[in-house]
Amino acid sequence: MKRRAYQDWDYWGKPVPSFGDPAARLLILGLAPGAHGANRTGRMFTGDRSGDFLYRSLHRAGFATQPESRRADDGVELRDAWMTASAHCAPPDNKPSPAELRKCRPYFEQELELLTNLRVVVVLGRIAMDTYLGVLKAQGAVFRRADLPFGHNVLHQTAPGAPLLLCSYHPSQQNTSTGKLTQEMLDELFLRAAELIRSGPDPAVFRP
Repeated sequence: MKRRAYQDWDYWGKPVPSFGDPAARLLILGLAPGAHGANRTGRMFTGDRSGDFLYRSLHRAGFATQPESRRADDGVELRDAWMTASAHCAPPDNKPSPAELRKCRPYFEQELELLTNLRVVVVLGRIAMDTYLGVLKAQGAVFRRADLPFGHNVLHQTAPGAPLLLCSYHPSQQNTSTGKLTQEMLDELFLRAAELIRSGPDPAVFRP
């Protein structure tokens, strides 16, 4: 159902495509389109408070050309970053089912194959982390997920030559309104990702 503020909008209302630079060294993996954000505008993390937090941090770290993203035609570009999601359709109550996640996983696997310059993968939330590690486990790169605990700004090397894995709390309104995730915390994380890209080794996407 449309919110009153968006009654005059024609919602995108379809699977939301990924967005960014195909030559990216940074991959950002989120959860799913927000019902009145990406599901409305048709672009990842665009038009809601989660996107407000995320794009400000991406801009400060040099990955986005503008500090806010309101609609798909507002001119925002991602530089050296690619943004995708574990599920590409807006799920009921913002909680994708295991079946929905399984349906979308082949698209994510294809993205990993095509994004050959990756150095850092940022996962926004535990479900995004489970999605990414599920792919690596199927490829034989990860054997025990328990060896890779989730936590904000926690860094993992999942396998030799693979991109570094950097964990973040999701910039959901629940997390940002309670102070579990602040703008400063998210800024620090993406500045760290930029530094890792600039100064670290040049790992390639893991190949089985």
